[in-house]
Amino acid sequence: MLGFTEIVSWGVLYYSFSVFVAPMSAELGGSRAAIAGALSVMLVVSGIAGVAVGRWLDDHGPRLLMTAGSVAAALLTVAWSRVGGLPSYYAVWILIGLAFAATNYSPAFATITVWFRRFRARALTVMTLIAGFSSTLFVPLAAWLVATHGWRDALLYLAALLAVTTIPIHALVLRRRPSDLGLGIDGDAFAPPAGAPPPAPEVSSSLREALRHPSFPWIAGAFAIYALGVGVGIHLVAFLHDEGYPLAFAAAATGGLGIAQVLGRLAFAPLEERLPQRTLALLIYAACPVALAVLLLVPNPAGVVVFVALFGAGRGSETLLRSTLVARYYGARRFASIYGVLTLFMTGTQALAPVALGVAYDAARTYVPGLWVLVALLCGSSLSIYVADRRRQRTEEGGTVTVTEMTT
Repeated sequence: MLGFTEIVSWGVLYYSFSVFVAPMSAELGGSRAAIAGALSVMLVVSGIAGVAVGRWLDDHGPRLLMTAGSVAAALLTVAWSRVGGLPSYYAVWILIGLAFAATNYSPAFATITVWFRRFRARALTVMTLIAGFSSTLFVPLAAWLVATHGWRDALLYLAALLAVTTIPIHALVLRRRPSDLGLGIDGDAFAPPAGAPPPAPEVSSSLREALRHPSFPWIAGAFAIYALGVGVGIHLVAFLHDEGYPLAFAAAATGGLGIAQVLGRLAFAPLEERLPQRTLALLIYAACPVALAVLLLVPNPAGVVVFVALFGAGRGSETLLRSTLVARYYGARRFASIYGVLTLFMTGTQALAPVALGVAYDAARTYVPGLWVLVALLCGSSLSIYVADRRRQRTEEGGTVTVTEMTT
């Protein structure tokens, strides 16, 4: 069910946005950069709000928060349809950032982390696979609505769809923990059979313990640096067109990144069950810099295809890896609070990435130097994730990590 609500939330509040840039710019009189800038502001607000969202989720669970977030998102989408100028437009999008923080992947991941342990990777995979079709469904839907009804009425239809699909599910289905439905973790019977071995202990860190853990600055750095890769997808069409590829090929390659992301997520759970987590993490984090190097060093369609496959699969599987790494390092007890802090670091670089790559292009009149810098930075994210795991391992071997049996 969370996969379904994530499709709609991301589709309305994020992916459909690109469809509205041109008609809003024409009617409101702002430049396209000014119109598009609201999305960056929204992401920053969402990242900042994510810290408080995480604390709420750990203390109270997702039901009230995600329901209120969906109600607010629907009302704010209506308000978006009524804006008359840039000041009111930006004010609405600042508030949408708060609603987005309450309904995006972070609270969904936190909910799944509490409900699953052995099957955590599978549950995350299923949810993100379903939600991964959001752009596929909502960009064409929004484009059709704008073409047939105009951008203002199109937003009213999207607001209604958001309200009738997400609010009832969040209000009626979500629960804080499996025991609220008489279940145990992973859907097991709440009371284990007589004589069954107790569950293995799992790390259980408080937020303060996680922030002071030797691994934390390294994992935060790895996540933040890796998030810079979001800029590649935004500039890929322009880069490939500059390199002499037909526009249709460039657009198809950019669309192929989404397919590769889905394939990467499909492969994640089987690989997670077979490979040591450190090995899997290094493979995933190395995929993107290797892919970019191939794109730059192999200037032909075959190189682009290899890039799309590696880069998309790496970014798709990294979405799942983040949650499993945080749960493994710090446990599920304060997962949402810890993940919220890490999301704040990632949001900053995600907002910076498209602008930084554009500035690099403007300075050199080519994307190549900026992409090589990005290759080096992404290699640094691989190094950071390796150091983070070494610090975690040394701390565990030193016996200073708190463990507890999972009871929530």
